[in-house]
Amino acid sequence: MDLGLTGRVALITGSSRGIGKAIAVGFADEGCRVSLCARGKDILEQTAAELRAKGVTVLATVADMTKPDDITRVVDATVQAFGRVDILVNNVGGSKYTAFTDISDEEWGEIFDRNLYAAVRTTRLVVPVMKRQGSGVILTISSIYGREAGGPITYNATKAAEISLGKMLARELAPTGIRVNTVAPGSILFPGGTWQARMDADPQGIAEFVKREIPCGRFGRPEEVAHVVVFLASDRASWVTGACINVDGCQSRALI
Repeated sequence: MDLGLTGRVALITGSSRGIGKAIAVGFADEGCRVSLCARGKDILEQTAAELRAKGVTVLATVADMTKPDDITRVVDATVQAFGRVDILVNNVGGSKYTAFTDISDEEWGEIFDRNLYAAVRTTRLVVPVMKRQGSGVILTISSIYGREAGGPITYNATKAAEISLGKMLARELAPTGIRVNTVAPGSILFPGGTWQARMDADPQGIAEFVKREIPCGRFGRPEEVAHVVVFLASDRASWVTGACINVDGCQSRALI
């Protein structure tokens, strides 16, 4: 299926590995021009080189998206390089487990910066660009644990906030021609990721987790999330806005 994305500009945050990289590859395969960013220079450049080998125009910016100045630098560089932003994917995020009474204000701030505020700040800079264009798509990678109980408390709270943000922003921006959706992955396995580390440390326990929690009987793959994201960014999904789409192999239990 031709998704009609050739030539569009896609900015993906946290895009050097895992889900972010798979999303970048998905847009590259559809003929998009791609703006990547991540904290680690070496792996970012490696990912950029892989995409350029496909004949794709790539901008790669080393940045920490928990820092407002770095976010501004990424967005400005993208607009300067390509003149527009058609698609924004807020993928940066992470979690940390601490018992509730031991979570400091600083740790709350750290997790909010990494998840919700990175998305808020990047989106706030991109929306005026999209308004001038009269079109655009904003997608935020949340989690099934933003829709129901699960994961560390700080992670659950920030991922729920991302979904709420997506819904309300979609309603506000609908008259401008900008669509906003969130994607909620379940447990996704990739080299260097959290689930890979847990599997290496406790293969028996993780096998039991998969059997108990994921009806499809395996972890998801980054590419399976990317396929949904790329579709949602295309005009084939023109009537999908304000939605949160699970990509989880029926792992989640929520009815909505």
